[in-house]
Amino acid sequence: MQDIKQNLANAVREYRTELGLSQEKLAEILNLDQRTILNIEAGRGNPKFEVLYPLITYLKIPSDRIFYPDKEKQSPSLQKLQATLNDCTEQEANNLLPMVRYMLDLLRKQGNPRE
Repeated sequence: MQDIKQNLANAVREYRTELGLSQEKLAEILNLDQRTILNIEAGRGNPKFEVLYPLITYLKIPSDRIFYPDKEKQSPSLQKLQATLNDCTEQEANNLLPMVRYMLDLLRKQGNPRE
């Protein structure tokens, strides 16, 4: 269980700082006590679902990052793209799909190699 707490702590700290948020600001946005964020990032405590869910969804932390940290990781850009897509409605995804396919086709024609 300690590994999961540390994985959560590392992920929350990383994604929070990527967004340029302080612990205080994140706590304010999520209507939490600043000590809650501090304790989570320190790997202390056992946050309730009511705290964990909004925290993970707001920061767009992939669940694999917490529960399967040894799994082969996607690049950070692919993780962010996937998290953004997961946040879309069905209609938004339907509207985006042709545009994404078109942009990928353009990028590939310009000689950007697939990795």
